Amino acid sequence: MKPSVVVVGTSAGGLRALERIFGSLPAEFPVPIACVQHRSKDSELFASVMQGMVALPVREAEDKELFLAPGVYLAPPDYHLLVEPGGRLALSTDEPVSFSRPSIDVLFESAADSYGAGVVGVLLTGANHDGTRGLIRIRAAGGIAIVQDPTTAESPEMPSAAIAIGAADTVVPLDAIAGELVRRSMS
Repeated sequence: MKPSVVVVGTSAGGLRALERIFGSLPAEFPVPIACVQHRSKDSELFASVMQGMVALPVREAEDKELFLAPGVYLAPPDYHLLVEPGGRLALSTDEPVSFSRPSIDVLFESAADSYGAGVVGVLLTGANHDGTRGLIRIRAAGGIAIVQDPTTAESPEMPSAAIAIGAADTVVPLDAIAGELVRRSMS
């Protein structure tokens, strides 16, 4: 089954990881991507920095906008990003989860609840355990959980936490994640 959505979560070291992955995806990548990067409230240039590094369209998500491919939709600073049924995105100012807003768990869980087996979740470098609970939800819904090999992560704590509790379907080195997404989405 080809995925309906890809959700990506990262924290410390994430900018470089996202550049490597998104920069290796073709401009016509056929699946929309929602992404949470833990960042400060005043980091408003993130989308324009990312757009300068990749061929895919990159933008900050807006509440209730359509979630379409090709494109990378980034969680704005200080907002949770959710994927809703019917191909829409939502923003929330609910309390932080795992000390983070945006939270990777919130994004992953909403995608699992909305798209079930049509979700591919990707958990990257980071210094806490955010995303682990969401990957478990994605797998329980029949989706695929890809975790960055911690030996290739700038901050291995987040991918290591997911692996330790069995939340990963597959563990992939950073430089092979884009190829894995292309294989699952375009073949």
